[in-house]
Amino acid sequence: MTRARATARLATVRLVAMDVDGVLTDGGIWYTDRGDELKRFDVRDGQGLVLLRDAGVITAVVTRRHSEIVERRSRELGIVEVHQDAKDKGAVVKGILARHAVRAEHACYVGDDLGDLPAMALVGVPVAVADAAPAVARAAVYVTRAPGGRGALRELCDLILSSRRPRSSRPR
Repeated sequence: MTRARATARLATVRLVAMDVDGVLTDGGIWYTDRGDELKRFDVRDGQGLVLLRDAGVITAVVTRRHSEIVERRSRELGIVEVHQDAKDKGAVVKGILARHAVRAEHACYVGDDLGDLPAMALVGVPVAVADAAPAVARAAVYVTRAPGGRGALRELCDLILSSRRPRSSRPR
């Protein structure tokens, strides 16, 4: 799908759900000698999510893994729904949509790997990060230019926000 056609769909988005590893982070996991887990989050991606929240868009993370770091980062960003240990991401997203009374066509899910496909199939705007698995990229209506954890979410947030502005106030 072209960027222009994706932008038309993005204008109706009321909820953005996303995977964590490979989307909100670059997919790397570091362990300290003590066994502590470390992840790298992009500050600009985070700012984009804050801007979405301020614009009234509901944000959610859905991840198969569990990490205190994800809880902390989600709190910092004001992410409303945090679902860790999610074995069936599609079922989790379905529950989120129901709780917030958001129709699937007004929801976006951002993924990077095969476990994200069930959630992507449920929403009106499935998005893949630039370095997503090929099957995930094929399932997306939009593939970001930036890779996961390196600006992909900011790119999407900016597109959603700019798609809502009247044409005359958009930057040229």
